[in-house]
Amino acid sequence: MDKRVQFDFYIEFTKGGSLQGQERLDIDGDDINDEELAKYIVEDMRLLMVGEDRIHNKKIIIEKHKRKSIDKKLE
Repeated sequence: MDKRVQFDFYIEFTKGGSLQGQERLDIDGDDINDEELAKYIVEDMRLLMVGEDRIHNKKIIIEKHKRKSIDKKLE
């Protein structure tokens, strides 16, 4: 069964400014923690000087995977 995580994120930068958005990502397994999601967003977008990050409205959904899962990408 293919699972994805849908969530909103907010990232603050240490030199000021912020970034927020919504995302839907493939996952392996039944769940993923907020720390792993934030790490993936920062690495995938190649963000620098990241301060605080927050994940909101996280929801696991059953939906066919669209690309390589984030769990495999983090290895």
